[in-house]
Amino acid sequence: MTDWRRAATLSRTFLATAMGACLAVGCGAVPGGSGGPGDTLTVMTFAPEGTKATNMPGMTAMAKAYERWVNSKGGINGRKLRVLTCNEHNTPAGAADCARKAISEKAIAVVGSYSQHGRAFMAPLEAEGIPFIGGYGVSSEEFQSTLSYPVNGGQPVLLAGAGHQLGRACGQVSIVRPDTLAGDSMPVLLNAGLKANKAPEASDIRAAEDTADFSSQAREALADTAGASAKEKDKDKDKGCVTAVLGERTETFFDAFRRAAAEKQRKPQISSVLGSVSQALVNRTGGKESPFEGAYLTSWYPVSNDPLWDPMRKVISEHSFGDDGVDPDDSGAQTTWIAYTVLGEVVKRFKDDEDITARKVARMLNQSEKIQTGGLTPDLSWRYQDMRAVAGFPRIVNGQVTFQIVQSGRLVTQPGEDSMDMTPTLEQAPRAA
Repeated sequence: MTDWRRAATLSRTFLATAMGACLAVGCGAVPGGSGGPGDTLTVMTFAPEGTKATNMPGMTAMAKAYERWVNSKGGINGRKLRVLTCNEHNTPAGAADCARKAISEKAIAVVGSYSQHGRAFMAPLEAEGIPFIGGYGVSSEEFQSTLSYPVNGGQPVLLAGAGHQLGRACGQVSIVRPDTLAGDSMPVLLNAGLKANKAPEASDIRAAEDTADFSSQAREALADTAGASAKEKDKDKDKGCVTAVLGERTETFFDAFRRAAAEKQRKPQISSVLGSVSQALVNRTGGKESPFEGAYLTSWYPVSNDPLWDPMRKVISEHSFGDDGVDPDDSGAQTTWIAYTVLGEVVKRFKDDEDITARKVARMLNQSEKIQTGGLTPDLSWRYQDMRAVAGFPRIVNGQVTFQIVQSGRLVTQPGEDSMDMTPTLEQAPRAA
């Protein structure tokens, strides 16, 4: 007998013994399982908080608001939802700890979470058959593991979309990105979008993930885009463009870049992607007077003032209980909302008296017809026939992006740019992970 089978047998024996003892003394349901209405479904949402790099407190806060809302309505098909949250700390050890906590609490899924340390959290979840639903999309494992069910195309489609957006307007592009494993794929993905528009490859500028001084990167980006008009014969593409994908550090970089550009009396086009620039950031930095005025942005979702977000906004206003970590304009909160929408729809597909386990949830996701998310994404399905031939990212089932621009202090749809499926572009790109 293999170690894995021996462990599985012991686990089943222990669970059977525990359940028998539980029935004998009349205790409640085992957390994480459900035999029918009135029982509890346990799930987890994890994200980094209080770190020196990217923080996503809105994701765990949105998860708790969803828990309060759905339980106020009687749960999902009569099953109460128990949401565990975990601080991933932006470290491999933290990500692994959160996964182990999900396992120990018998979670049926990890939902709407953020971590760039995919190897650390996916391996433990895979060993226990726990599905990972609607991660933020920052780690490549989210698009490789057969137990991952992404609701968006993650950074791959955002970067390819940014390349498409900039390739139509720029003679030369520089990308400023973190000097990390996750950051190493960014130039490849951006270049895929640039190539589709016959634009030259971007200059790759790296920065330490936790740095607070971007003066050298700002000067390098300014220098790299200085000769765009001389290099590019197409007069419609005579603009130098700088895109930064640095999470919470994006604001710090563009502050340094603005000062450097002012010294040289230049004003290149700036851009970023959802998660690095948000409506909240524009508001905080001056609204109409923000240095992000005129910036391009690539997103997975409709603009934040679209009526499609009204149900989420209502839940936040009524069930966040003053938690200022929940911002309806935040991409993390939006992703978590969509991920829990998927969870709710999946649970509704079980029979009322059917036992729900992690492995059964994964099986339902693998076999189910398309799931609707209220128009926020295309209908989602993770059956084998729904997978796309994207090298390194086979689990992408939603490659849609929207193109936005900051106008009068608001993120609005970029005129003349409809939403676009970037998977054909990524299918032509070299392997990036």
